[in-house]
Amino acid sequence: MTNPPPPYRAVILCGGSGSRLWPLSRELLPKQFIRLTDDRSLLQNTLLRLDSAGAQAHPTLVCNEAHRYIAAEQAQELGIKDAELILEPHARNTAPAIAAATLRAMRGGEDPVMLIMPSDHVLEDGEVLATAYAQAYLAARQGALVTFGITPTAPLSGYGYIQADAPAAMAPARRVRRFVEKPSPEVAQRFIEEGNYYWNSGMFAFQASVFLAEMDRLAPRMLQQVRAAIAAGHGDDALFQLDGPAFEACPSDSMDYAIMERTDSAVVIPLAAPWSDVGAWDAVWGIAPKSVEGNSTTGDVMVEDSRNCLIHSTSRLVASVGLDDIVVIETADAVLVAHKSRSQDVKRLVEAFKVQHRSELNHHREVQRPWGSYDSVGQGPRYQVKRITVKPGARLSSQMHHHRAEHWIVVSGTARIYNGDKQYLLTENQSTYIPLGEIHSLENPGKIPLEIIEVQSGAYLGEDDIVRFQDMYGRA
Repeated sequence: MTNPPPPYRAVILCGGSGSRLWPLSRELLPKQFIRLTDDRSLLQNTLLRLDSAGAQAHPTLVCNEAHRYIAAEQAQELGIKDAELILEPHARNTAPAIAAATLRAMRGGEDPVMLIMPSDHVLEDGEVLATAYAQAYLAARQGALVTFGITPTAPLSGYGYIQADAPAAMAPARRVRRFVEKPSPEVAQRFIEEGNYYWNSGMFAFQASVFLAEMDRLAPRMLQQVRAAIAAGHGDDALFQLDGPAFEACPSDSMDYAIMERTDSAVVIPLAAPWSDVGAWDAVWGIAPKSVEGNSTTGDVMVEDSRNCLIHSTSRLVASVGLDDIVVIETADAVLVAHKSRSQDVKRLVEAFKVQHRSELNHHREVQRPWGSYDSVGQGPRYQVKRITVKPGARLSSQMHHHRAEHWIVVSGTARIYNGDKQYLLTENQSTYIPLGEIHSLENPGKIPLEIIEVQSGAYLGEDDIVRFQDMYGRA
């Protein structure tokens, strides 16, 4: 009979931009929320792995304000309705995020064993993982700060490494000797030959009170600011917003740098399971199913005389002839073509986009909103056309525009229109006109998604020409 999993309190860190996976990963839809390897997002697969640790009930997700709705929605799609969201007003790396989640987990006087996981890694679930979770739980209960080390399968220089002492007797946990940040391929090869080095997975386990005591000793200012951000924050068991000024004043450090590299209590649990941090397109190719020629394709793709390529299409036919070791990623508004060996350099493109203020850095042509989504299907001087999808029961904010008027045509579903002091219903093939400066709103009162075509016309059509008056999502 299989032993029940240990009772962890799980925390999933949902920060990070996934910039090396542009153009599929964008700032408003980073890689953890993308269906990259199968029909579930990386976050959803991480949530499903919590079953192996007995921690799927009431997990904590730490994310920023821009991702709160998609994080909650993806958890609910799995039937997880009791997740707690902690919103970071500023990015302050992993150590403050972990401290905030740990303090929140102790608010009722509990002292749980915490399991910390990144949201954007690929890790094969199964008996090996469940065993490692159980071993880490026992080590944490004995006062250790545990990290999980992946048994390396190749001398990869893109990962951090953990050097461990030799195992003591039959104990699975090994004392951490040092952390090594991304060694050269030659050094990584020597690490593998020595046999006591592991890839740094970024996963941790610890008793809450033990971790906070060590943070108080090693990073007292950080802990002080996180406590202040919680004390001045607001929310409930479902959603908690950290205070902006207090959290902004918090030092920005990783868990490894702030605590694990400096503590005497760090141990590593070896984990011999397929794992990837999916950090760049070559890593995606490495874990993806491939043809006999080594090609991995997604979407409408035709391949002729090409080998070892990753080709991803989202909106149109992509065809290749005579390619070797090439990455082609197509989206509705951007196409990336790169040599697979230069996948890490995609980040250099992203930095250039920031300087140029390119919108393709921030969002896809189809933009997710808490009420649904909109897709900018066409634009020109003084006009823009969008396809808007509104979820059943959802409503856009009550708003007005200074510089544009709008025409709405219902394609499917039923729309309740609020247009000035008038309220009326529209069904398929019916339309309405919203004059410039008129306060208006749109609601889906039906049971199926509402789709409309919106034609905007005016001197300025930017998304910042919105004055909100009322909003069920707290954006007014």
